[in-house]
Amino acid sequence: MVTDEQYRRLMKLLKKEKTLINAADKAGMNEKTARKWRDIGKSPSEVKAEHAWRTRKDPFEDVWDEVKEYLETNPGLEAKTLFEVLQRKYPGRFSDGQIRTLQRRIKIWRALEGPPKEVYFFQQHKPGVLSQSDFTHMKSLSITIAGEPFPHLIYHFVLTYSNWETGSICFSESFEFLSEGLQNALFELGGVPGEHQTDRLSTAVHKMNHSEEFTQRYQALLNYYGMAGRKIQAGKPHENGDVEQRHYRFKKALDQALMLRGSRDFKSRTEYVKFLKELFKQLNAGRQNRLEEELKVVRRLPKTRLDICKRAKVKVGPSSTVRVSHNTYSVHSRLIGETVEVRIYVSHIDIWYAQRCVERLPRLRGEHNYLINYRHIIDWLVRKPGAFENYRYREALFPTSNFRIAYDLLKEQRPTRANKEYLHILYLAAYEGETQVNEALKYLIEGEAIISKNTIKERLSLGDPPLFTEVAVATVELETYDALLCKAVI
Repeated sequence: MVTDEQYRRLMKLLKKEKTLINAADKAGMNEKTARKWRDIGKSPSEVKAEHAWRTRKDPFEDVWDEVKEYLETNPGLEAKTLFEVLQRKYPGRFSDGQIRTLQRRIKIWRALEGPPKEVYFFQQHKPGVLSQSDFTHMKSLSITIAGEPFPHLIYHFVLTYSNWETGSICFSESFEFLSEGLQNALFELGGVPGEHQTDRLSTAVHKMNHSEEFTQRYQALLNYYGMAGRKIQAGKPHENGDVEQRHYRFKKALDQALMLRGSRDFKSRTEYVKFLKELFKQLNAGRQNRLEEELKVVRRLPKTRLDICKRAKVKVGPSSTVRVSHNTYSVHSRLIGETVEVRIYVSHIDIWYAQRCVERLPRLRGEHNYLINYRHIIDWLVRKPGAFENYRYREALFPTSNFRIAYDLLKEQRPTRANKEYLHILYLAAYEGETQVNEALKYLIEGEAIISKNTIKERLSLGDPPLFTEVAVATVELETYDALLCKAVI
């Protein structure tokens, strides 16, 4: 069989050689074959007939009209489903190995006669025009803080022209986290793009009953920064494609960076945030030229951020606590019976009274948790020591492990006065300094001395500096090593 390469060689040799037989010889064919292909003037592949016939009978030829009727009624039916229908209708006629034949035939039908498929129209991005953002879950990366699991999300912000990106830690797909993340991104960028696009975050961005409309708070946020809002269609995540793609690449880069680091555990959330910032800096390093183009056309930032928070009026209960978002916080006992305004931010809550912020407390996550500051209630607790034993939030009244150890020792040494004595020590911590009292307790515990408010006062009056553990290192006799070396030589 003559190949295309032989044919091309023959045609070249015919121009150089004087006779046909010489050209045929050098091309690796006989004179008759060479004459044939010279006269045809086309390569073997060009004259080869298309294989348009079947090598075996189609087992589905007789039932194809039925299959086609199913497909025309519901094009989404899978070949496997239709194959099982045929097996039930015609027992023993179709073996399991024939499913591939049906799959190929349905595939051809969909390509030639089936309904048209959705077309993706790739967009040409312009600098400074469009930004996209979305939340992405980080559970798969198994991040831990101080050995404890750290379930969280990342609010991810991307400029579609330069692919410049940044992100911030959050704990739910709420408007508060979206607002904080978006504002963090804009101030880090140093400008405001023309439009901002999100997916259909119904609770954070869109009205529940009118998904085509933005919520008032989200619209107010967009208006403050002068951005137009854009949203994707329901069930069309590819319309937010830039940020969706960056989700995948960011998490892959983070996974690699964690592998190089050798640990997925961080001492604190601050250390983890620093690690993320460094990673975003590395990812953005190759985008500076296109980013410069964007920065030339983005609008100026406002002088200050938009202060967005939830507000609630709450009455301080007789236990000197308020209940906010299903969690309990203590406030100073002076506010008992008063109505305060609680401003709920992403990471903290502020307690306002008489147009003054009287408390700023870290915001608790989840439900049925509590944050009790012993300083708020200690004045009355020392007057009612009997209430301490079964106090619902008693565990919050041990600021450090030394306070807990001291209380346990008091229960052993003076069980009848342990509660009263401990509360006096806690009173000293509130008014003399928690750090100083903690150091005094540490000294007394290590020295196995008597623990009481009086011994604590004595230690505080001395004003001693914090104690350090002395480490004694024995002197090494070098002659020992000489003796060992001598034995080794022998």
